[in-house]
Amino acid sequence: MSESHVWDEVDTYFTDRLAPDDEALTAALRDSDAAGLPHINVAGNQGKLLQLLAQIQGARHILEIGTLGGYSTIWLARALPADGRLVSLEYDPRHAEVAVRNIARAGLDRLVEVRVGPALESLPQLADENPPPFDLVFIDADKVNNPHYVEWALKLTSTGSLIVLDNVVRGGRVVDAGSTAADVTGTRAAIDLIAEHPRLSGTAIQTVGTKGYDGFALARVV
Repeated sequence: MSESHVWDEVDTYFTDRLAPDDEALTAALRDSDAAGLPHINVAGNQGKLLQLLAQIQGARHILEIGTLGGYSTIWLARALPADGRLVSLEYDPRHAEVAVRNIARAGLDRLVEVRVGPALESLPQLADENPPPFDLVFIDADKVNNPHYVEWALKLTSTGSLIVLDNVVRGGRVVDAGSTAADVTGTRAAIDLIAEHPRLSGTAIQTVGTKGYDGFALARVV
């Protein structure tokens, strides 16, 4: 059995036992696929991890940068109390349209607002509204802008908030200090920011599974 096949089998086992998709989550993936969205959503067990992190935080306000079809959004929003709020930023109007339908079908549209446009335009607009500090920020968008997203996450959070930065391994290319690839340089800059910023304490974890070889960074605002 190949190594990658083992990863897939183990992920399937864990997901089936601990984080199975229900009707709303399955439909979100199905409709995203039917609409031609890229297959870059988090895996089910990763979605459950996000939900657990939000619950551990006691999150009432969540910010997501990168909605795609709303699969991770559903996981996160399910951790919120009845008066909670999740703001999700999506660049592509077509992706946002699919996500809004998926979120509504999951019965979470009262908690979730999807804003369409470049996140680096939406974030200052959001800041101008002076929202309550976000308890958790999930960053899963274009990797070149990762350091900017982390900086904005700092502006929109407070002590004790959690920042999750997805897809940081880049197939192992993150270790290449000489790389000029935008996804690598953006990710390395974000890791450097987490390492050096006095208000952040973080780590990064490599993962394997149905999404291949990847990983995420986790940082707490201190």
